[in-house]
Amino acid sequence: MNLGKIKMEDSERLTLENIIKLTRSSENKFKRGNFKGALDDKIKANAILKSKSCNEKTIQEYRKELSDLYCSKFDLIFDHKLKINELKINEIVKMLERKSQEKLKNLDYRGAIKALRRAEKYILN
Repeated sequence: MNLGKIKMEDSERLTLENIIKLTRSSENKFKRGNFKGALDDKIKANAILKSKSCNEKTIQEYRKELSDLYCSKFDLIFDHKLKINELKINEIVKMLERKSQEKLKNLDYRGAIKALRRAEKYILN
């Protein structure tokens, strides 16, 4: 195994660990009622996910982590995903992300983080 490949794998692992850390931090802040802090962490995690340093393997590992984090016996979003196609899921995610931005502009941190959390649930495996 060459040194370049090892550095790449280390970088991917660190990126994933950072995203997971931010996501867990966001979740803990949300549960404590710190909606602005939760939103800040979620925005940072999403920025990393959309950056060039995040590959498909990292995204799939992150989705697995989200599945563990948001596991629920009564998940209406999961039920809804079974009835719609990938295109519709992407439309819903984009709409929820726009809604989050609108809420943020109005300083409604609770509404903004809730919309982002819903969007994440649609992208779970």
